[in-house]
Amino acid sequence: MGESITSNLPLQFNVNIQLSLLPLKVKPTEFFFTKCQSFKQLLKRVMSRTNEQYDEVIESCKSIFFKKNKDYGTAWRVMRTISVVDQIYIKAQRIRTIQDKKQQRVDDDISGEFRGIINYAIIGLIQLEMPDSASWEIPAEEVAGLYSKHVHKAKSLMQDKNHDYGEAWRSMNQESFVDLILMKLQRIRQILSNEGKTIISEGIDANYNDIINYAVLALILMSERETVK
Repeated sequence: MGESITSNLPLQFNVNIQLSLLPLKVKPTEFFFTKCQSFKQLLKRVMSRTNEQYDEVIESCKSIFFKKNKDYGTAWRVMRTISVVDQIYIKAQRIRTIQDKKQQRVDDDISGEFRGIINYAIIGLIQLEMPDSASWEIPAEEVAGLYSKHVHKAKSLMQDKNHDYGEAWRSMNQESFVDLILMKLQRIRQILSNEGKTIISEGIDANYNDIINYAVLALILMSERETVK
């Protein structure tokens, strides 16, 4: 047996090189560098696919959002932040209950609840920036612009974190995403009880963005696992 070089890499990739099997003229460091470069290229391709999957999830959410916008208009404009938080909580808590009980009696599936969480979080972000004097009725074109703006911010945040953490979320369980969403909701409630002020922590908008991304990533993994089945 030859000496081994093992490196713990993201996405649970391990490079294990048997030095005794290397060509005589190839230095171990050069061979290892080549393998690392190949891994970086692979990771880049995976991240590119993540961007595509993110967009696919958002498109499905957007389609639902604007079909409801045609039916109801912007009736959600009457909702205050705590009401938006409660709507997201109801959906996240239902997912958690189904996960714990391993059964459900209402036909609405978990993926639909995650999409609802995404759309309510976007509504929450829009509401945060609307002045108190703004009309409760917003033209569809303006709503579309606001929706896209907040999706873009959330996706940019996901890309930045994905760069630093190397797709670590792909090893997470669905239960973890739900728990994180519930935690973010508790944080928003605490911020509201502090009259919207924080000392060192991020604000309400940052928590909404995280909620969007947790739900999107959960849906991506659900889709992949359904495809494998």
